[in-house]
Amino acid sequence: MTINELQDELIEDFAFYQDWMEKYEYIIQLGKEVPLIEEEYKTEDYIIKGCQSRVWLYPELRDGKVFFTADSDAIITKGLVSLMVKVLSGHTPAEIAQADLYFIDEIGLKEHLSPTRANGLLSMVKQMKLYAVALQMRA
Repeated sequence: MTINELQDELIEDFAFYQDWMEKYEYIIQLGKEVPLIEEEYKTEDYIIKGCQSRVWLYPELRDGKVFFTADSDAIITKGLVSLMVKVLSGHTPAEIAQADLYFIDEIGLKEHLSPTRANGLLSMVKQMKLYAVALQMRA
């Protein structure tokens, strides 16, 4: 699936839920499904700066595609990073770097997150794109 197809699928999934309490529960559920980062990568090198919670993100280039693993010490934040991993993992560095992540606005995340969580989400996006660019230059 393309990044846009994955985003459209998430938009549909979120449309199913009536209120934001149900959507938060869905985000928490997604956090339980995130591909977990290996303990050896839970270091300062892989912490996302700008997140209030501790969030670790590790990129790996396999067969020309970037695969992310992640974890967080906060359940909502873990769900948010899971959303990003679900959309961006398994794509080429160029696709990730150029992705227009419209689903964040479409599902109403920006309006329903606290300012610190919204900033953390933007930091995740920025870091994932930076990793993609760095891996693209290495390839």
